Amino acid sequence: MSTLQEAPPEAPRRLSLPVATLIGLLALAAALGVGHLVAGFVGYTASPFIAVANYVVDHSPTGIVKWAERTLGTWDKPVLKLGLAVVLVLFALLAGQLSRRTPRAGQVLVFLLGAAGVAAVFVRSDLGQLSLLAPVAALVAGLAVFTLLHRLALSRESAHQGAALSRESAHQGAALSREGAALGASRRKFLQVGVGVAAGSGLAAVVGQVAGTSSDAEDSRAAVGPLVPARTAPPLPADADFAKLGSPPFLTPNADFYRIDTALVVPQLRTEDWSLRIHGMVDREVTFSYADIRNRPLVERRVTLTCVSNEVGGPLISNATWLGVDLADLLAEAGVQAGAQQMFATSVDGWTCGTPANVALDPARGAMLAIGMNGEPLPVEHGFPARIVIPGLYGYVSATKWVKSLEFTRWTDRQAYWLSRGWAEQAPIKTESRIDTPRGFAGVTAGKVRLAGTAWAQHTGIAKVEVRLDQGAWRPAVLSAEVSKDTWRMWWIELDVPKGTHQAFVRATDQDGYTQTENRADPVPDGATGWHSVTLNAS
Repeated sequence: MSTLQEAPPEAPRRLSLPVATLIGLLALAAALGVGHLVAGFVGYTASPFIAVANYVVDHSPTGIVKWAERTLGTWDKPVLKLGLAVVLVLFALLAGQLSRRTPRAGQVLVFLLGAAGVAAVFVRSDLGQLSLLAPVAALVAGLAVFTLLHRLALSRESAHQGAALSRESAHQGAALSREGAALGASRRKFLQVGVGVAAGSGLAAVVGQVAGTSSDAEDSRAAVGPLVPARTAPPLPADADFAKLGSPPFLTPNADFYRIDTALVVPQLRTEDWSLRIHGMVDREVTFSYADIRNRPLVERRVTLTCVSNEVGGPLISNATWLGVDLADLLAEAGVQAGAQQMFATSVDGWTCGTPANVALDPARGAMLAIGMNGEPLPVEHGFPARIVIPGLYGYVSATKWVKSLEFTRWTDRQAYWLSRGWAEQAPIKTESRIDTPRGFAGVTAGKVRLAGTAWAQHTGIAKVEVRLDQGAWRPAVLSAEVSKDTWRMWWIELDVPKGTHQAFVRATDQDGYTQTENRADPVPDGATGWHSVTLNAS
């Protein structure tokens, strides 16, 4: 008499850890790739990855921003991107791991990440409604890929379990063959779709990158041609710097000029697409094209720019010869009204800057709309096609790159980017000095030791620089020729340094008679103060 063997109940289907992890990563790749592709055609910074990174930059606490600038310097943006990528990968891994039996938890996480991208684009003032297509497409792609791969993976797992059950009954050979075939087909289907998703995501990202960065900004810049000033700056004297003795060169090469801004992606703008609108509290709104500015008599002016984030002795200061038009002339055509307190400048990437209106309007200040830098059109990363340059004020209130709008308002009407983050409304550059050679904890030979460096008090001018060793008397340094009150000034001195460890200090006095204080102050809210010093280890 034959007996029937009851088949054991089927175990709940569950994805393996590697498969679940792969599903989360492929869904992330699909979302980012599709989002980047669509952003290439509706607005490059609408790419969800870039939009979220920009949101992090815009809403980071001042302390974190300051730490990043001080610690990472120009590496702050690459580190931010890398950190965001790590966070996204961790979320993708979590989405996969939480969805080994059912996709619901992973789908919720994917949706939340996609919604964050949509929100990050929605709040950007420099992006239109059409740009929302990019994060929405990313959200849909991520959800679709996650759901599809999860279903295929569960089918694969079901086939695998069926094959295992069949192997328990040797007499069921035909069933074993069928289940094995089903398992093989499921595996192939899952792998084919996974490979397709990976390849398609990569291709989409590449196409989006090419489309989004092919606006011909560099070609447009090259087409500008020579910029010839109608009013040239005076020739540089031979002793404008002491570079051979260890000071920086008087003019900073464009490639070495410090760059501090909030743009994760450098705006790419052609001259034919650029214009400057002057509006708000003016008698008549005016708009200038690049050709309007290019065809005006151009003025050449040497101006040193300084970042308010610069620590005592820091590197965030550079000097260039700027070429453009007097800003006061453009503003006169608009007729700025009495009562206007600030010039609220907006960049094409949405960054804003508030400048005291009286400074921008003062012809003696020398404020410029610059289109050239050190004998060539502005480099793209330094504001091409046009930027604001105002001597004597820290960059966050005076140096808007890629400027597109100047609105005259009262301080209470509009609050600029850094003002809303605790920085000062008025930001005149403070008198400071720096030792450039030697730097840090320096090993030197006892005896005559040469020190060289830089001092600045833009729009006031440097009168003298003094150096002392330890607690000794202050000794005057040799100053370079004064090129302009709006530029830095170099100095050098020789000190008698005995054997041992010593501290050398520097201080500057400006032409108003102010001698910089030794009291250390943080850059927030209106610039650092204190004497810079180096340690000399003489042997």
